[in-house]
Amino acid sequence: MLLLNCNLEEGGLKNLLETGASVNAPPDPLEQSPVHLAAGCGLACFLLWQLQTGADLNQQDVLGETPLHKAAKVGSLECLSLLVASDAQIGLCNKNGQTAEDLAWSCGFPECARYLTTIKCMQTTESSGDLCAPVLRQKRSLTSVENRALKRKC
Repeated sequence: MLLLNCNLEEGGLKNLLETGASVNAPPDPLEQSPVHLAAGCGLACFLLWQLQTGADLNQQDVLGETPLHKAAKVGSLECLSLLVASDAQIGLCNKNGQTAEDLAWSCGFPECARYLTTIKCMQTTESSGDLCAPVLRQKRSLTSVENRALKRKC
């Protein structure tokens, strides 16, 4: 069971609800929903509230990034866990062809990247019966020819 420390400013969530804030509010000019913003700031408590009220967790912004991409870029393992537990699609790519896992590696968050690698392997194993090689302890280099050849086409 995941327990979150939700010490919000007094009345913060109440103010959002009273003003009629919608979790699927029209996006800003960058096409980022409140879910993108919560994940991108590592605000797991706000993210949880949004997910519980029906937010679209796979919505892509102008860069093609989902809330999972945003959480990976800031290294929020808590937000990543919430999104994965809510069935976020971990294989979605941004406009540069990067998954959230790729962004976690390139932004210097190996713990988040290994978590996403593990989830991807578990999902692959469940669907195809393939076993994932024990590559979880080695750091991937995004520039290696070998990794580019193995990279999943998006």
